[in-house]
Amino acid sequence: MKIERVELRRVSLPLRRPFQTSFGTSTRKEFVLVSVWAGGQAGHGECVADLRPDYSPETNETAHHVLRDYLVPALFALALERPEEVAPAFAWVRGHAMAKAALEMAVWDLCARRGGVPLHRLLGGRGGTVAAGVSIGLQAGPDALLERVEEEVAAGYRRVKIKIAPGRDVALVRAVRERYPELPLMVDANSAYTLADAGVLEALDGFGLTMIEQPLGWDDLVDHATLQRRLRTPLCLDESIHGLEHARQALDIGAARVINVKAGRVGGFLASRQISAHCAARGVPVWCGGMLESGIGRLANVHLQTLPGFTLPGDTAASQRYFEEDLIEPPVTVSSAGLITVPEGPGLGHEIVWPRVDRATLAREELRPR
Repeated sequence: MKIERVELRRVSLPLRRPFQTSFGTSTRKEFVLVSVWAGGQAGHGECVADLRPDYSPETNETAHHVLRDYLVPALFALALERPEEVAPAFAWVRGHAMAKAALEMAVWDLCARRGGVPLHRLLGGRGGTVAAGVSIGLQAGPDALLERVEEEVAAGYRRVKIKIAPGRDVALVRAVRERYPELPLMVDANSAYTLADAGVLEALDGFGLTMIEQPLGWDDLVDHATLQRRLRTPLCLDESIHGLEHARQALDIGAARVINVKAGRVGGFLASRQISAHCAARGVPVWCGGMLESGIGRLANVHLQTLPGFTLPGDTAASQRYFEEDLIEPPVTVSSAGLITVPEGPGLGHEIVWPRVDRATLAREELRPR
């Protein structure tokens, strides 16, 4: 199979409500949508980079540049037999995992559509349902947070994650735990702390959290290992895991007991499969985080979570939680039991509503082989 053309779109969608983390507050999700064509069919991938290099060094601008000038030409040079061949062809480009992932995941979707099978089957996953968790951004105080948690628990979510930051941590967790003593609860710091804050993080040990996610530096492993030795609560690494080798190293030195696998952060589906298989072999649970994706990226996450190693609820909440009008039909929904049905249609499995995509498009560029 030869890829005949690639389209890069800059898309912007308003969020239903602001989403605040230790990085700042997001009111829109802006991303690069990648589409690839072969034999009259198309596959699609959503880049999880954002406007600012805060979560990651990558941005929409860097992703567009690397895709247009390096990755897409490399893809055009391939005669593909299997989607697993894409990631190795990009290995010579250092870093830029989010740009790589968007293009690689679009090819996986294309191959599934051409084969007439759902994406999860091509990945080696299963059908049925996946358990849904939810992520709640930083709130003004305990009362506002409890109101949001009550809303999400009533909606059926099986695990709640709350964002924390220095000075906005122990009191918030205590309030939620007192109201919901049995709720599966975790916190996410997005690298906001240092080892000097270990005492604060140790105070969280008393609340029965399922995990503390990425408390220290975005690329750190060593200090996380030091911190994990001081805590009963499992640490989960997110930003620090850039691929299989980082996951292996983190587990070897005891830097984490849980790994967050985001396909967009680690370079795509092939890397995600490798990490989840490695963790499963070592008895380490993995789960799929979210990046405020539109329905296109959200569906990719649903299919990813059907792989055997994903044993914890992910952050793949319902479309309506984030967007008044998503880019797909039907939207991603969560049942009252906290479950998402895995689509069985070809590829991602739901229809992309192109008039909505067109309305949300800021710019587009079409690339063809030279």
